[in-house]
Amino acid sequence: ALGMGYDKRIGMSFLDAGLGWGGSCFPKDVRALAHMAVLHGSQPQLLQAVMDINRNQRRKLVMKLRKSLGSLDDKIIGILGLSFKPNTDDIRDAPALEIIHLLQNEGAHIQAYDPQAMELTAATVTKVKLCENPYQVAENADALVLATEWNEFKQIDFEKIYKLMRQPIIMDGRNLWDPEALRALGFQYTGVGRP
Repeated sequence: ALGMGYDKRIGMSFLDAGLGWGGSCFPKDVRALAHMAVLHGSQPQLLQAVMDINRNQRRKLVMKLRKSLGSLDDKIIGILGLSFKPNTDDIRDAPALEIIHLLQNEGAHIQAYDPQAMELTAATVTKVKLCENPYQVAENADALVLATEWNEFKQIDFEKIYKLMRQPIIMDGRNLWDPEALRALGFQYTGVGRP
């Protein structure tokens, strides 16, 4: 990971534990490489495992939510971040969209916000309440999921968020926030790859 991080096209900030990659490049390139391996008589098990693990990160988050809430049916889940990475409106293969789909399949109601990807998301998803800011997302939510690590999400007033939520459950899909600080405020905090 350290070596890959030195490649400026990737950078250090995209190699942390999280909900997996998205966008148009990584998914397409890994699938293409696996396909070429098969065509040339090689076994792409490692590449297939990478794709499976990446996809499973989203399912794991939904399973953690189900465990925390007992059931997802009729629960309100707030999603912060819809683009596949910060500073873009690109939602191609965005983890948030797959998470929304998985949650809706279990009967959850979704309210979401992203600083740039709202318009593209509105044209892609249905039955999602698109909000004007993170505080609207948290209003009456049973859980709050961070899917994209936008800088503006670092500055959230969590005392206000706590008062707005129906249940103070946070799933930090990008390990952006300080677990101990949030737990001290009364949140049930879950990150990725953290005890």
